[in-house]
Amino acid sequence: MPGTPETPWLLNPGPCNTSEAVRQALITPDICHREADYLEIQSEVRQLLLEVFGLDSAEWTVALITGSGTAALEMSISSSVSASGAMVVIENGVYGERIHAICRAHDIEAIPLTGNWREQPDLDALKGLLASHPEVEVVSAVHHETTTGLLNPVADIARCAREAGKRVVLDTISGLGGEALNIEDVDITVCTANKLLQGLPGVSFCFVRRSFAADIMGYPARSLYLNLANYLAKQEAGGTPFTPAVQITYAMRQALYELKEETVAGRVARMAATSAKLRAGFTRLGLKFYIDPATHSNTITTLYLPEGMTYETLHDRMRASGYVIYAGQGDLKKTVFRIANMGALTDDAVTGVISALEEAIS
Repeated sequence: MPGTPETPWLLNPGPCNTSEAVRQALITPDICHREADYLEIQSEVRQLLLEVFGLDSAEWTVALITGSGTAALEMSISSSVSASGAMVVIENGVYGERIHAICRAHDIEAIPLTGNWREQPDLDALKGLLASHPEVEVVSAVHHETTTGLLNPVADIARCAREAGKRVVLDTISGLGGEALNIEDVDITVCTANKLLQGLPGVSFCFVRRSFAADIMGYPARSLYLNLANYLAKQEAGGTPFTPAVQITYAMRQALYELKEETVAGRVARMAATSAKLRAGFTRLGLKFYIDPATHSNTITTLYLPEGMTYETLHDRMRASGYVIYAGQGDLKKTVFRIANMGALTDDAVTGVISALEEAIS
């Protein structure tokens, strides 16, 4: 069981603590990915994803990608713009900036809407950019900025894009399954198995609106491996373009069984209750939040380091107590730390976090 320096509880924002059944699902025979043994599993996982998240297969399709969430994100960003199109990138954290970097890597014109890392984007500014840049085809945004734990207003962003006739690509890698989200507000939803699905690292995925998928089939292939049109065509036909992570897909199937039983709404509620319990404890200890609690996600809390304490010291003390915490990113590395409550945390583990923190900072 986790909870020791050797097998700690993970309070980082993915990979997450998983169930024993998910870990055991890795133990499968050696399987050829071109045989029905695997392809039936791939088909089941794709169907389960649509079913669990309540999407109609007549309107939506899904691609499975062997790679981290960033692989699925790069595939979606690089595949979603025509040869002459541009993309508005909402940047109020490291992961919005990553989308911009992906655009640069693929020679896609990116028009940034930059903002304070503590604040949601200026929607009037977004409307202004869309009105003044007719070449824009897509608006991209991060649902949950893991940098700080800030939630961006997806429904409002999507409404601005729709009113301007633009598509929306959403990075919800650390949001889907932990936050309320109407997937049908956007056109591509990017996620991964190893965060709030409570699966294992190695497989990511994206939901794609079929009407947008039809457009994507005519866009330039900016990558060989990360070409969304190719993945959709092969997987829709019951095949796979490259060698997938077979055993990780089996584990993902088990994680989806568990999510189906809990329900997405149930998991979102569990994450909200857990974060509320943790934040009450942080407040009791006198720790200060980095962002306004009104914009907090259900799964990540960014806190100022206690006065006079480095992250390294706090990390090592927490690890010795059986908990892995997470550093700040970018300019925040020396001033904040992060605690995530994604994954299969027990009530005792949640209570223990506060006790371990109290001991570490005293």
